[in-house]
Amino acid sequence: MIRLVATDVDGTLTDGGIYMDGEGREMKRFDVKDGTGIALLREASVEIAFISGRASVPTDRRARDLGVTRVVNGTADKLADLMAMASEMGLDASEVAFIGDDVQDVECMKWAGLGIAVKDASPEALSAADWVSPSDGGHGALRDTAMHIIRLNGGSG
Repeated sequence: MIRLVATDVDGTLTDGGIYMDGEGREMKRFDVKDGTGIALLREASVEIAFISGRASVPTDRRARDLGVTRVVNGTADKLADLMAMASEMGLDASEVAFIGDDVQDVECMKWAGLGIAVKDASPEALSAADWVSPSDGGHGALRDTAMHIIRLNGGSG
């Protein structure tokens, strides 16, 4: 049973684009369908975490808006952070899913009991995945993942 879904942010929860104004303020586009996926996972008693290699104010804000309290924003070692989080929660790898889109996510995808790639992920992430979302990153891939995990956990997703 999957009890924790951890996801990369840029390229999974977003389309990978980063918008900056002339003052250097950053904006990102998030899909509301993924917010619904987070709510569905929470209703199914599955914890959600954001683990991003790039520190970003919009990532923290989106996490707050969605009630995601497990956030690692700007890490140099995603796998160590994922393993520490699972350990803190008393979970082993088989109870963890990780969603990624590129080479820096492959270690986490391989360690987790369920490695997931978004449809438009890099070839390395796609080949490391146990399951591939039918949607691109930033376009409902987390919602697809939520339904898949709810079904795997025995729910009616």
